Amino acid sequence: MFDARLRPRLAPLLNRAASTLDVPWISPNRLTGLNLLLGLASAGFAAAQWWVPALAAWLLCRLADGLDGPLARRRALRPGSTGDGGQGGFWDISADFVVYGATVIGVAVGASAGFEAPWLPFLLVLFAYYINGSVFLAFSSIAEKNGRQIDDGRSLSFLDGLAEGAETVLVHSLWLLFPAVAWQIALVWGALVMVSAVQRIIVGYRTLG
Repeated sequence: MFDARLRPRLAPLLNRAASTLDVPWISPNRLTGLNLLLGLASAGFAAAQWWVPALAAWLLCRLADGLDGPLARRRALRPGSTGDGGQGGFWDISADFVVYGATVIGVAVGASAGFEAPWLPFLLVLFAYYINGSVFLAFSSIAEKNGRQIDDGRSLSFLDGLAEGAETVLVHSLWLLFPAVAWQIALVWGALVMVSAVQRIIVGYRTLG
């Protein structure tokens, strides 16, 4: 919901940070790998009920995820660059899916052990993530074949929705800050992500019609 407005505002900051990181031993794929490792660490910390380290690892993981794209685009503009054939975009979305799923499970384990939280709200979130991921990946693939892709600088064609990246960062941060009410947050979030999934199905169907 907020991504379209936030991206232009954050782009100059991320581009400046990417220029600082533009050294030979740092690559976009390594930043994506760091994103993955930090996300898994956040999930592990949450499962162990180490909520503050889990939050720190989560925010750093999202920062790494925000920097790999700008660095990749900066490198692609260099003379003689032929790009990576989509490898970086594939690696990025793969890492994101692992991180999102793992962090939900980590919070569910920690909240269940520490606060006797029910698992059902977290299962709802995972189910909603599964639908959204399937829909946007299917749309991106078919839109590419039909010449109807959405070009916003990212590797895939993303359909806008009620729940997007900014909201995900916020919600995952909230249940690490307030683990005692994490399952209530997950219940509301799961419902919002389901609404977003329905939105994307409708918009994608109409766009490809």
